[in-house]
Amino acid sequence: MTFRRRIVLLSAAAVALALAFAATITYIVVRQDLRAGIDDGLRRTDPQITTVFQEQDGDPQPGLGATKVTRVAVPDGTFGGATGVAQATLESGQTILPAGPGAAALPVDNAVRAVASGTHPPFLRDVTVNGTHLRVFTRQGPSGQALQIARPLTEADATLSRLRGELALVMLFGIALAAGLGVVVSRMATRPLARLTATAEQVTATGDLRHRIPTPPDPPDDEPTRLAASFNAMLAALEASRDAQRQLVADASHELRTPLTAIRANIELLGHAPDLPPAEREAMLASAREQLEDLTVLVGDLVDLARPDLVGAREGCDDPPEELRLDQLVEAAVERARRHAPDTTFSVAAEPTIVRGTRARLSRAVGNLLDNAVKWSPPGGAVEVEVHEGSVTVRDHGPGIAEPDLPHVFDRFYRAPSARGLPGSGLGLAIVKHVADAHGGTVAAERPAGGGTLMRLELPERDAY
Repeated sequence: MTFRRRIVLLSAAAVALALAFAATITYIVVRQDLRAGIDDGLRRTDPQITTVFQEQDGDPQPGLGATKVTRVAVPDGTFGGATGVAQATLESGQTILPAGPGAAALPVDNAVRAVASGTHPPFLRDVTVNGTHLRVFTRQGPSGQALQIARPLTEADATLSRLRGELALVMLFGIALAAGLGVVVSRMATRPLARLTATAEQVTATGDLRHRIPTPPDPPDDEPTRLAASFNAMLAALEASRDAQRQLVADASHELRTPLTAIRANIELLGHAPDLPPAEREAMLASAREQLEDLTVLVGDLVDLARPDLVGAREGCDDPPEELRLDQLVEAAVERARRHAPDTTFSVAAEPTIVRGTRARLSRAVGNLLDNAVKWSPPGGAVEVEVHEGSVTVRDHGPGIAEPDLPHVFDRFYRAPSARGLPGSGLGLAIVKHVADAHGGTVAAERPAGGGTLMRLELPERDAY
C-alpha cells in the first residue's frame, strides 16, 4: 500500500470513528429526551376511576340484582392514542380493563400485584401488546389498586428510526467527503516526497550528485522543507566527499609515483649492471631503502586519512575514546621528539587539562605538529610548547609561513614552494586537521610576532582538573 493510500484510509477511518461517536451520542441524547418527555407525561396522567352499580340488563340504577363495577379510563383509551390507556389491577389480581373501543389488557406480573399491595415502588418499563410498543408506568391507585398507565412509543420509535437513517446518511457522506479530501491532502502532503523520490532516483540513475531539490527563496519552516534542505545538504556533503576522494586518489597516485619510479630505476640498474663497484651498489641499495621508508610512511598517512571521522565511539574497538590528561600526552610526545631531534631545544608549559578522545590519534596529531616545528627550526633552534584549557600551541622560530600559504597548509599534499626540497609527503598537517575535526576541535596556523610559525590545536575541555 502506497503512502498516499495510507493517508486516505487513515483520514477516512479517523472521520468515520469521529462521526460514529458523534452519531451515537446524538442518538442517545435524542432518545433520552424523547423518553423523558413520555415518562413525565405518564407520571402526570390521572386516570378516571369510577364505581357504578349495574343491573344484569345494563340498567345503571341500583336494585336488588345490581352488581358493583369499577371502571378506569383516560381520554381515548386505545393504544394508538397520544394520551395512552389506563388499566387497574386489584390486589387480588383481578384486572379492570380500560374503557373504550379497541382496549386491550396490559400484562400483569408479580411486580404489578406488589404495587397494588404497597410493597413495591412505582416503576417504568417497556412492553409490547398486540404489536404495539408501549411505555408503561405502574403506581398505586387511591383504593388499593395498581394503576398501569401506558402510552404508545410509535411516534418516538418512528422519530428514532428516521434519526438512525439520517445519521447513517451523514456518516456515509462524511466518510466519502473525508476520503475525497484525503486524496487532495495526500497529494499536497506527498508532493515534497515525490520531488525527493524523483531526485533520489535521478541521482541513482545518473550518479550525478549535483542534482538538488528545488526550494522557494523564502521556504517555510515545516517538515517537508526541512527534509528537502537536509537532503540537499546530504547531497552536497556526498559530492564534496566524492570530490575529495577523487582528489586524494589523484594526489596519492602522483605522490606514490615518485618513490616507486626511483625504486624501480635502482632495481633495474642493479639488475643490468651486476659488476658495479661495491660502493656504488651500496649507495643504490641505501637509496632504495630510503625510498621504501618514504613509501611506507606515505601509505600509513594515506590509511590514516582514509579512516572515517569517528573517535572510536563503538564499544569493543581497538582504541576507544577515554578521559585523558592532555598535558601528560603532550609531555610524552615532546620526550619522543627530543630523542629524534636532539639538536632542538624544547620548552613545555603545560597546565593540567582533561579532554575526551582517542589517545593514539591525539598523540599522532601532537607528534606531527612537533615534527613540523623541528623541520622548520634552524639548527640548534628552540620549539615552545604550551597546554592551556584544551589548547595546544607549538611554536618554532624558523622562516615562518608565507601569507598566501596560510590557508592551505592543512590541505592534503600541499607543500609550499619553500618546502619542495624538504623531506615529507605533505600529509602531516592534513592528518592533524583530520584528528581535530574528528574530536570536535580546530587547528590553525598563525604568524606570531617575532617570526616563526605558531600552530594552535583546540580541543573541547571536558572538566577542570
